Amino acid sequence: MTDIEVALTNIGEIPIRDIEKEEHPQGLKENLKVAKRGGKVAKGAKDLYEKETKKSAISKSNSLNYKYIDEQKQIGQGEKK
Repeated sequence: MTDIEVALTNIGEIPIRDIEKEEHPQGLKENLKVAKRGGKVAKGAKDLYEKETKKSAISKSNSLNYKYIDEQKQIGQGEKK
């Protein structure tokens, strides 16, 4: 994820948390409404960023470097003496 993608994720999550603390939604339907409201905040920020910078806020790259680790193999290697 790029810096702007991380920032936009936070911009969406923070209002959701604040709305939830204020309104105490119960059940899936109410929580979905709160999540959509937080998403609108992030979308507004994304649209403004893209308008002002003339760049896309969403990248095709993935900076996370996932690596498959065979845990069983590592455990077995650690036990050898």
